[in-house]
Amino acid sequence: MDLPFDPDPRDRRERLLVLQQVYALHLAPVQQLGERARLQGDPRVAEVKRRLEDAWLAELQEEEPDLPRPRDAAATAEALTDMAVRHRLPPAYHWLAKQADWPQLVRFLALEGGPDGGFDDLVALCQVGLSGSAKGELAQNYWDEMGHGDAAAVHTTLHEQLVAALDLPRIPPEEQPVEALERSALNGLLATNRWLQPELVGALGMTELQAGPRCTMVLQALQRLGAPAEALPFYRVHAEVDPVHGRDWVEKAVLPLVAENPEWGPRVVRGAHWRNRTNLRFFAAAQAALERPAAA
Repeated sequence: MDLPFDPDPRDRRERLLVLQQVYALHLAPVQQLGERARLQGDPRVAEVKRRLEDAWLAELQEEEPDLPRPRDAAATAEALTDMAVRHRLPPAYHWLAKQADWPQLVRFLALEGGPDGGFDDLVALCQVGLSGSAKGELAQNYWDEMGHGDAAAVHTTLHEQLVAALDLPRIPPEEQPVEALERSALNGLLATNRWLQPELVGALGMTELQAGPRCTMVLQALQRLGAPAEALPFYRVHAEVDPVHGRDWVEKAVLPLVAENPEWGPRVVRGAHWRNRTNLRFFAAAQAALERPAAA
């Protein structure tokens, strides 16, 4: 079977598009992949994945010269919380809540895809091999994502309801800004490399720590612009529960994991930094692109 992508991308955008296709082999629904699912362990795919990821990881690591390197669990928790608070509400969300018009809001939400698309699967993958308090916390987080067993309350179902209510377009990857591709591809990078599990813990924790206030601002935008009632539950649920999730992720997952594995501390912070930086770049780029037509 031929590879469904060019193994030698020419630039950063093409590299991310190729990696998106590679990560789909690991994370996309099998029924969507069809026969392509057989390529997941193909040596050719593994070689492309490793080569492109090595280049990307080198770039990510160049951006972290001033990152704190905590030596214990308490310092790790403090570094995560401080990072989350400092960057909790980027300008894009203030603009969305107070100034964006309806087409801008719809386009932004179509690109954003929720606080972090596929979060339930990411949590499920992150808990593999963990134990004790950390595994229990990720299990509780996953159960919340599953609506506590109520099919109508599953967060993915609520997002599908939002998409239908707002008639959100599906924006092909080829039409997305490179910052959006990087933001989504980061999940694949962390979730498909077992050796990056500490970074995945940090990245998911950063998502939970920051999502609540951002979802509150999205709710303000939806209500200001008269969105239908069916569009509100997804962001309302996240605005309410994610602050609790963020606190519990730090206290019940990060603290015990780093207490048992002190070498994880700097890596958890590094993963949180990667998540925070890719998010901030995406938010700034999305706002700039969406404001441009209005200024013309």
